[in-house]
Amino acid sequence: MMISNNEAWSFSCKRADNIKGNTLKTLSILILSVLCTALLQAQYSAKPDEQSISSLNSGDQQQLYKTDSGDTSSLGANHASGDTVYNKYGDLKNDVAAYNQRQPLWRPLLGIVGSNVVTNLMDTYILGNSFTHVGFVSWGTNLKAGWPWGSGWEWDQDRFGMNFFMHPYGGAIFFNSARTNGFDFWASVPYTLVGSYMWKIFGETGVPERNDLISTTVNGVFGGEMLYRLGSDLLDDQTTGADRFFRELAVAILSPTRFLSRLSHGQLTRLTPEDVYQKEPLNITLSAGYHRVNEGTSLQSGSNTLNFNLLLDYGNPFEIRSRKPFDYFKIRGDLDFGMGRKIVDNITGYGILFGSNAQSGNLDMLVGLFHHMDYFDNWTFELSTMAFGPSIISRLPMSGSSSLSTNLHVGLVPFGGLSRPSGPDTMQIRDYDFVGGAEAKLENTFDIGGWTDITITAYYWWLHTYVGVAANSYIALIKPRIAFTLFKDARIGFEHQIYYSDRYPTDFASVHSVRTEEKVYVMLFFQSFKHQRE
Repeated sequence: MMISNNEAWSFSCKRADNIKGNTLKTLSILILSVLCTALLQAQYSAKPDEQSISSLNSGDQQQLYKTDSGDTSSLGANHASGDTVYNKYGDLKNDVAAYNQRQPLWRPLLGIVGSNVVTNLMDTYILGNSFTHVGFVSWGTNLKAGWPWGSGWEWDQDRFGMNFFMHPYGGAIFFNSARTNGFDFWASVPYTLVGSYMWKIFGETGVPERNDLISTTVNGVFGGEMLYRLGSDLLDDQTTGADRFFRELAVAILSPTRFLSRLSHGQLTRLTPEDVYQKEPLNITLSAGYHRVNEGTSLQSGSNTLNFNLLLDYGNPFEIRSRKPFDYFKIRGDLDFGMGRKIVDNITGYGILFGSNAQSGNLDMLVGLFHHMDYFDNWTFELSTMAFGPSIISRLPMSGSSSLSTNLHVGLVPFGGLSRPSGPDTMQIRDYDFVGGAEAKLENTFDIGGWTDITITAYYWWLHTYVGVAANSYIALIKPRIAFTLFKDARIGFEHQIYYSDRYPTDFASVHSVRTEEKVYVMLFFQSFKHQRE
């Protein structure tokens, strides 16, 4: 029997799909089996693996609660007494060193190598990518490319989402390979660079790309620390059974390297008498509703989508305390369904690196140096930036239960990507330029008696093209919003967004555009989503 080329191709595709599906099923079953086995063992452990932390003598306490800066503190009688061990909610300000000992240097390196090997095998044998068929020839060629700023490296042609979304996630995995092995924030940063460089040299064929090294490292650190902090809020080594299972499963999804590290260290099955990870209050806001994207500023034409939004607000910025990187951060993401491939509309966020609290009368402030990350990938524009600069987070209580909250940020943008004046498309190759410049952000919220709030958010970017169509670009987003309380922890809101774009190419005429959007949504609040102590 003869088989046509089309039939053969269809059969090949179906066979590839079956292989991919069976492989993913096998991996999922394996992870679930490990979790179930480990957590059943934890459930029936006779006693915790250590004596109660609170019963240790003061010398042991100093060893257990050694801070990131090298200072030591003993437990106070009152958790809220202002000591360096607990925050105002009674939760640890630092991971307990005795339960999170710093491992030898080779441990995180081994995790990074393993992560790159698994990624390469999946790309090669599951996704069928040709650029991951590596060997001694490709390794030798890439090693001869020299340092990233030498002539042997290039600026790649991958699509926007790959360079500014997927690569930073890979960097977050590298970062957590060190973070989960007892390394602090700053000591984990070099491992992110090492993992990224290792992948470019040994994980792919072809000329290594500079932009991937930058984006994977810098935004990988940003995402990696956030995932580590969120994972610590989820983990509780005092729990057993189903509670423990779903906590560990959630962390495995957030950060696979943390799951593998806990597995290799026997932490999936250990029982501790008290919390052993730093925890901070986590406020979660979920929104869903109707999203209208207009053609220009006209309400008569445009596209309608279903929009989902997640806002995570980690840490209390107004608690008087010493600050470490990402003790306070905020991140927001929007998903749009109904406009084709561009589902992840935007992810924006910032976290503190250095800073301190201040008070002036009734005004509470957090002042410091912040790390910012912005990612917009929609039909209006593509924009991704990393930025560093000073910020002021403030809150002013007013009459009754009203208050005014203001966040002001300015920063330098060392690197980013921006769609060209013609606008974004769905091409699988680069349709954007590599840029750098500066940014400013203002977030103002006036909460009136707890029954309504009025918010004005404004972003502004000045961006100069490094690689691509030579130009200076000025991009602005202004988003006024009003929301009304329906009942406790639920509101209905309306948001209007105005997008301004002024492009001044060197060799072409300037391009100016304006586009508006509207959202009507319902918001649900989950305040201080964490374990509370009396």
